[in-house]
Amino acid sequence: MADQKASTSIEAVESGLAAQGYIASRQIATAVYLSQQIEKPILVEGPAGVGKTELAKAIAAWRGKKMIRLQCYEGLDEAKALYEWKYAKQLLYTQILKDKLGEVLGGAQTLHAALDQLHDFGDVFFSKEFVEPRPLLQALEQPGGCVLLIDEIDKSDAEFESLLLEILSDFQVTIPELGTVSAITPPTVILTSNSERDLGDALKRRCLHLHIGFPEQRLEERIVESRVPGISQTLRRQMVGFIHEIRTLDLKKLPSVSETIDWARVLVLLQAGELDTEIVKDTLNVLLKYEADIEAAAPHVTTFIAKAARSNVFG
Repeated sequence: MADQKASTSIEAVESGLAAQGYIASRQIATAVYLSQQIEKPILVEGPAGVGKTELAKAIAAWRGKKMIRLQCYEGLDEAKALYEWKYAKQLLYTQILKDKLGEVLGGAQTLHAALDQLHDFGDVFFSKEFVEPRPLLQALEQPGGCVLLIDEIDKSDAEFESLLLEILSDFQVTIPELGTVSAITPPTVILTSNSERDLGDALKRRCLHLHIGFPEQRLEERIVESRVPGISQTLRRQMVGFIHEIRTLDLKKLPSVSETIDWARVLVLLQAGELDTEIVKDTLNVLLKYEADIEAAAPHVTTFIAKAARSNVFG
């Protein structure tokens, strides 16, 4: 009975994401379902363009939640990711305090009494009123929850991972001047990585792992059908079959799902009914991003079109 209930819920995730135009494999839907149930972040790894970032967008749209995105890069620190102080406002407040210093001191007769009064007053400068929340803190403060996308975590420095550990494990963060800020409603956290560097074990332990690779042909056809509804079934099968042949080559950058969708839109725009050598060579730059890859693929175009056409007939 429990297995049947889980299966039904996983199917609900599949259909929910599909309603937002994201065609998920069973593996992806299962990871999203489990993340919901045990409130654990998902670390999504895989090559660029396979739908890692789109997954977070689709989850947010499906659940009707705000998506907050933190784009990672080398040198990212807590001032850009978590919070920083509103220095201009603090300076303005200092000027006001200076003008009203006599009132603040309240007729203190000794230096010690004056310092005590200033000490009590000074804590105002480091209160919540002067905090500028950045994406991580914003996500914790959403009363109805949100989807927090920490995009391309592998591009940040290894030290930045330490900043995330408390958030990923307890959905809270400690700010020295303010104390601990805990999420009212835990956010759904999606971290993405293109595997440009190895991530630390501490971060990986706090996450469910999901690898999204290139989809198998039938799933990729469904993705194209969802994103490019104007394409014919014949052309859709041929172009996806052709791309799967291209991926067997030793190229600098293999075409990903995002290139598949772009190529489908281009072929529909050019009113192609089926693949032929001329139209493929004219649009190969949509699939391949390096001239060396285009030159390597060009001699195989005719053969790959023929294979794709045969699979379209017998597949």
